[in-house]
Amino acid sequence: MEVGYTICFIKREDELLLLNRNSPPVQGMWNGVGGKIEDGETPLSCVQREVAEETNLFLEEHLFEYKGTISWAIDGERSGGMEAFIVTVHDDDLYPVPVEIDEGILSWKKVSWILSGDNHGISPMIPYYLHTVLNENQEVHHHFTVDHGKIVEYVKGEERWHVVVP
Repeated sequence: MEVGYTICFIKREDELLLLNRNSPPVQGMWNGVGGKIEDGETPLSCVQREVAEETNLFLEEHLFEYKGTISWAIDGERSGGMEAFIVTVHDDDLYPVPVEIDEGILSWKKVSWILSGDNHGISPMIPYYLHTVLNENQEVHHHFTVDHGKIVEYVKGEERWHVVVP
């Protein structure tokens, strides 16, 4: 499995700066910012570059906290993964939103809104791992098995959670 991507959640009090994506994957859904790790880049330099490109926030390396990996296997054919980071900011005026960029629309969203069980506008894997990323002080591996567009299994570290597919 190649971990070829990064994702970053920029946190301000009880909100996250999310991107409603214009293109696949998860087109039309709210997600963290990040992207593909380019040749010669470390995950940290990639996430720092992607945050700057997508938000115009030029944040110093020491602000990025590594939180582990998120990986997936899709239809038994494709697999991949991303390195997860979080950045905490304390300036309420840091980023006025919403703002439209090439990648989509950026906006601050309350964590409670993101994790609401009735919210179908969030990238579907986020509700499984976000609480851990935001609240645990350790690096954790999260793995998803997806079959025909539905998550059928979620593994957090050594725990296996089977998801009932309706």
